[in-house]
Order: sequence, then C-alpha cells, then structure tokens
Amino acid sequence: MFAPVAVVANLISDAFMILASPAQRPLGPVVSHRRFFDVQAHRGGRGNTIENTLPSFAWGLIDGATTLELDNGITKDGHVVVWHDEEITPAKCVDTAPVYPGDPDFPYVGKYIANLTLAQLRTIDCGSKRQHGYRTTSTSEEAFSFTHPATLAMQLTYPGTRISTMQEVFDFVECADPQHEVLWNIESKVDAQHPNRTLGVTDFVEKQYEIFRRSPYKSAITYQSFDWRTLVAMKQLDSSIITSALIDDETGFMPDNSTTPWLAGLRLDSFPGPTLAAQVAQAAHHIGTDILSPSAESFMSPVPDPEMEGYVPFTTREMVEEAHRLGMLVKPYTVNRMNIVDQLLDWKVDGIITDYPNVVRRLVKQRGLPAAPKFPKQRVLGCLQEHLQRRKLRH
Repeated sequence: MFAPVAVVANLISDAFMILASPAQRPLGPVVSHRRFFDVQAHRGGRGNTIENTLPSFAWGLIDGATTLELDNGITKDGHVVVWHDEEITPAKCVDTAPVYPGDPDFPYVGKYIANLTLAQLRTIDCGSKRQHGYRTTSTSEEAFSFTHPATLAMQLTYPGTRISTMQEVFDFVECADPQHEVLWNIESKVDAQHPNRTLGVTDFVEKQYEIFRRSPYKSAITYQSFDWRTLVAMKQLDSSIITSALIDDETGFMPDNSTTPWLAGLRLDSFPGPTLAAQVAQAAHHIGTDILSPSAESFMSPVPDPEMEGYVPFTTREMVEEAHRLGMLVKPYTVNRMNIVDQLLDWKVDGIITDYPNVVRRLVKQRGLPAAPKFPKQRVLGCLQEHLQRRKLRH
C-alpha cells in the first residue's frame, strides 16, 4: 500500500480567511441549478438498477432525475473511475479472468481500487449481481441503512457491465443528453479516517478537476464529499465549482470526542449553535460550501420512519432553516421512505437524494413542485447499447 499524499499545509487556513466572513453570502452559480426541484438519482438510482454503471445512469435519465449522483475512486495508475466502495466488493462484482496470465494480483475482487490498475478493473463483471439489501461496510452511508432487505431485489441487472471511467460516463450521457440539461453531483471517495485505503485529497481534487474542466457539463457539476478538505481544496482551485458538504453522525463526531478527521479540522462544538443542528449548518458555511447535504435519518434512531414512535432525524427543520439563513441549499440523503420525503418537503429542502428517483419525482409533482422532464427512452437506450458495445469491442 502506498503512503497518503500530503496536502498543502496552509490550504484550509487560507480558505478560512477568505470565506469566514459575512453571516450570509450570495449563492452565485447555484442559482442556475434551480429550475426544477432537485430529485437526485443516488448512484444512478440503485433501487432500480445496478449502481454507478452506464445502465443505472440511463435509467436515471429515463426516470426524470434532475441530477445524476455518483462517486469517484482513483486507480493505482491514476484513472478516475465511477464506483462507490473503496474496494471491489464481492457482493456486487465477480472476477472473470486476469488481465494477463499469471497476474499476481488476481483475483481482483476484494482488493482496494487504489491498488488495482484500470486494465485490471476492466476485467471485472459488476453488472450480474442483484443486491438484496445494503451490506454493512465501513462507509457511513451504508453501515446503518434502514432499507428493507428485499428492497434492492427490484434492481435490473446488466450482466457483463464493467466499471466506467468518469470520462466514459460523461460521453455516454452526452449522447443521450446532447443539450447538456442534466445536472451532476459527483463525490470524492477519500477516506479521511483510513488514508492508506484511498489516494489523498490532492490527487482527487486535481485529477477530478482536470476531467470537469474539459467537460461541457462543468457548470452543471456539484462536487460533494464527507471529507471537507476536498471541498476547501476544490474551491481554492476553482471558486466557480459548486460544492456540497456531506455529514452524518459518524463523520460529524468521534466516539472518544476527539476532533473528527472528516470536517477539515473543525469541531461542531466550536460553533455558537445554539443547537447541534445549527452548528452543523454553521460549520458547513464556515468552509464556504454552497450546499449542505446531511443524512436524513440519525444512525441512533431505533426506527426508520417519522410515523413510528421514537424516530430520530439527523436533518431537522432547524438545520434547514439555519442553512437557508446562511445562504446555503439543503439536499439530504439517502431518502427512500415517502414519509421522510413528505417531512423534508414540509421543511422546504431544496433537493432529495434517493435510490428511487421515479417514485420521489411523482410525489414532488403531486406537491406542485416543478420536476425535470424525462429523457426519451428510445434515445437513451440506443445510446446505452452503443456505449456498452464500444466497451465490449475494447476488450
């Protein structure tokens, strides 16, 4: 395993000096993203289709998602790929054959993306396994999921589908979306707590930005992360990039009350509040982020639904109101229960990240909010077939 890449020492402190300022600031480029209520297809809509693949993004477009939400990892040889997990998980992928006979790294499933080359990743089938629930992992988003074990059994599979690079995903979507109307929410999967599992902040920000900069979608991209150091670094590199601060119980605090590695050196209890919900919004504002993206539910909630006695949200009305007062938008994740959607809409959130964009979109329309149009199914599936075929020809 490689050593983590060091981050320039004064990066965060310089940004704080620039950004720590008036209580409220203009939203800038975020305004142009507000034509429709932002229904985000989480990993392309993983409740409906195998996640973070060309097929999932195709169905996200067909289902009328405003935004395609996805994750980036970086390979051993420096390629930005679209995948959520730090490793190639056996619950989602299967090996086919080594990239060359006798490759000592084979089998590849179970290994960290940062320790595999793009050529090795391209041999792995990540489209054949239908998920039967969200497995427990070290990633906060899945570790405490309340999704019913049968929920993901509704996924469409596309056997033989490979992990794509970020550029390949852009190219496919541009085929289906020649007018560049869809929005993007792209996460950097930097592990702030276990830095030897992924590349570091500098690698992610610089390599991702180089792809963003060349894309006709540049102005449509939101850059999100649980590791707030990447948000500060991206703003320093290009202040026009919209950033979104992810946070939940696991990344906002440490069990021993030490300073969490996820929030760019900040402690929530150093902000005036007066409540924890207000402190979360104030901390995100302090690093100059445009959007606050908190977990909808608290991991400490004993029940999964606000209609059930004892439900504990992480996103609260007060958090939403404080973020709005400070000039930020609020887009909670990952919302797969209609009662939570209703609650969040009552609190005037600006978007919802969900595994079921088709279902949330229906409720958004029922509530009289503007919903993005669906993309033509025939055109999208034609582009999908074309781009999947290109991938097969390369191998």
